[in-house]
Amino acid sequence: MMCAATAGMMGRSVVLIDHASKLAEKIRISGGGRCNFTNLNVRPECYLSQNPHFVKSALAQYTQHDFIKLVESHGLTYHEKTLGQLFCDQGSGAIIDMLKAEVDQVGVTWRMQTPIGAVRQVEGGFEVDAGDEIWCCASLVVATGGLSIPQIGATGIGYDLARQFGLAIVPTSAALVPLTFQPQDLWGELAGVALESAEVGAGKARFREDVLLTHKGVSGPAILQVSSYWQPGEPVHIDLLPDEDPAAFLEEANRDALLSTVLAERLPRRFAQALAAQFGEIKPLKQYLPRQVAEVATRLSDWQVVPSGTLGYKKAEVTKGGVDTKALNSKTLMARDVPGLFFIGEVVDVTGWLGGYNFQWAWSSGYVAGMNA
Repeated sequence: MMCAATAGMMGRSVVLIDHASKLAEKIRISGGGRCNFTNLNVRPECYLSQNPHFVKSALAQYTQHDFIKLVESHGLTYHEKTLGQLFCDQGSGAIIDMLKAEVDQVGVTWRMQTPIGAVRQVEGGFEVDAGDEIWCCASLVVATGGLSIPQIGATGIGYDLARQFGLAIVPTSAALVPLTFQPQDLWGELAGVALESAEVGAGKARFREDVLLTHKGVSGPAILQVSSYWQPGEPVHIDLLPDEDPAAFLEEANRDALLSTVLAERLPRRFAQALAAQFGEIKPLKQYLPRQVAEVATRLSDWQVVPSGTLGYKKAEVTKGGVDTKALNSKTLMARDVPGLFFIGEVVDVTGWLGGYNFQWAWSSGYVAGMNA
């Protein structure tokens, strides 16, 4: 929609073809229906790609502040939640209506519930089989998203089209997704326990936000963030007390109190009980050997677990990987070797952090392609 509205504003004749029956379902479900539509802190460093510089041009051509102005121009209001995340007060439906109004204002032709068949390169452009129609166009923009959340219609058609025209695909995987543990790593029944403001790391990435324990592993903002950086077989590091020296905390604690009671001063009670049980019979702190107390301190500052995997595309907010940015012009989003063919949004090998970054990439890349298509 962002691309269609921009191209229409530039005087182009545009048709927007969508196989879905409902418009912009991914916007509708975002942020629990409140739509975290951008982030005040958007910058290139908040995106993963084999070419980390690729996003710079598009993000500079259409910034988060440009989209905020668009939101305000439609009379919508918003609030900042945490870490620069902006949510629409009127809900995700209002953002969808705003974008649809922008599209309708420039006379774009809609084709909803229209499956895409063959796409052919012809003299002067492309032919697209869409339902029982054939559309001829000078420019074709692929804004089909990735593989995440297939239950609302996600498919791999964008990657298929890229391959058809000779563009490489960076291997895809689920990102911004909960991680799963082996049963022996779950420490009993702790589903629903929240660890507030833990620092979680995978590879060189570190994020400090909440962690939520689940029936199958871990979720919550910090885990979703590091899932984009985690590689199978590698450990995830969780600092349970990032503001404190665990050794000093244990040294100053009541030595007569049970270890679980001491830990519960800083951690949720159920989690403290389970953590204490990892060191054998739960006893008063004074009955533990110094090396055992040191082990507890180490576990508090660096709880390491090797996830068994992720919950996959069904639970992933985005898809990591996609159309190789080497094949695209960063200033226009057009394929270097296929004039008139553009790829934008999640289908490209650009993955943003949690918190409105991926929507901003959608707005920025859509605008850039719309200006150049």
